[in-house]
Amino acid sequence: MIEHVQQGPAPQRGHRRAAATGLAVGLVAASLGGCSTPTDEHPRNIIVLIGDGMGYNQVDLASLYQAGTSDSQVVVDGERPSASALPRTPTQPFERFDVRLAVSTYSVAGSYDGTLAWTDPAYVDRAPTDSAAAATALASGVKTYDAAIGVGPDKQPVELVTERAAAVGKATGVVTSVPFSHATPAGFAAHEVDRDSYRAITADYLASDLDVIMGAGHPLYDDDHRRVDEQYKYISTADWLALTTGDTPFTFLDDPSDLAALATAVDPPDRVFGVAQVASTLQERRTGDLQADPYAAPLNDVPSLATLARGALNVLGRDPDGLLLMVEGGAIDWAGHDNSAGRLIEEALAFDATVQAVVTWVEHESSWDETLVVVTADHETGHLTGPGPEGGWAPLTGTRGQVAANTWQSDEHTNSLVPLFARGAGAQQLVERADASDPVRGAYLDNTEVAQVVLDALGQPRG
Repeated sequence: MIEHVQQGPAPQRGHRRAAATGLAVGLVAASLGGCSTPTDEHPRNIIVLIGDGMGYNQVDLASLYQAGTSDSQVVVDGERPSASALPRTPTQPFERFDVRLAVSTYSVAGSYDGTLAWTDPAYVDRAPTDSAAAATALASGVKTYDAAIGVGPDKQPVELVTERAAAVGKATGVVTSVPFSHATPAGFAAHEVDRDSYRAITADYLASDLDVIMGAGHPLYDDDHRRVDEQYKYISTADWLALTTGDTPFTFLDDPSDLAALATAVDPPDRVFGVAQVASTLQERRTGDLQADPYAAPLNDVPSLATLARGALNVLGRDPDGLLLMVEGGAIDWAGHDNSAGRLIEEALAFDATVQAVVTWVEHESSWDETLVVVTADHETGHLTGPGPEGGWAPLTGTRGQVAANTWQSDEHTNSLVPLFARGAGAQQLVERADASDPVRGAYLDNTEVAQVVLDALGQPRG
């Protein structure tokens, strides 16, 4: 039961603590003292959902399995690329959002040229971004080097959307289906020069204004939700002891029933650090044949990403000034690296269910007039296409309940455009930023511009 878990001292809701990230200038603000009034330019709530590694084909591979339909498949013709769309049937909740755009994801060392991307397929494989650089760009509006966490090319800290949100009085959180200190959540909430500095990233979290941190990465469990000897990869021994004994400002949750109960708790804790009882991912790394069909191996008995997101919203949604939450479907990327279509489908559908949980929260607990929801990806993983010659492009086609025939051109990231879907207050600002055009995907904006829209929507702190 939630009342039995360890809880440290909690700040008063609606009164934010001073930022403790080293970004003293411009990040410290006084309490705004009461509810903010949302407008289309300044929504009360901002929720960003990132499907790590989720390109257009990752979405459609899952949709074809789930419903036998797709919404983004194209036939590409000609040396000067043009495209004709195959039958389009929105399947996932975000595919019905008002705003549909594409996003470029390259790091400071990369590039994107639409003509090259569709005439020389290997082009998007060159100098691809990693999740750290892409997350930092989405969270700060600054392009940086691979492995950078919340720092620019000069390795100096940059302002993150979570920090701006806390400075204007909002509750903030990060939730993921992979280790809590992995690259994407870290890029939204920490400042380190190397993404592999997991323990330092967690220390940054504990010293930050974050109100919710949840994910995998439990030091006492393996990938099959079985107890093992302690392995402190993602958090230091000292920080784990402090967290689990109530010697931090966070309430610690790891029991599956407690994490599930958080979603409907009448009086949830003000700040929560939740760690699912698995080592790496909620599901993707569990034992089983990675080339098997979806759900061939029994699922771990741990909360789903949708359940964790609902719990985070139940905590953060009580702040009168609103919230900023980032939710990552992180293991879509892991399945891409594994070239595992079955596990990718599982992870993509779990992400889709999470988006639906967010939509339900908006419509029952908030409204689209005061909430902005953005669904996108940090990059594409695996250079996934339909069946065809190596290095070529072919659309995906398939039937419900079967894994569509597919080809993995890579087991790494690419700089391909990824989809973006948005709905709610301020969504039109993304459209106004999409001033570039791809010959196949149409209007697109850069990942740094996504961050700038969010920063603009948050407004400036009042000191």
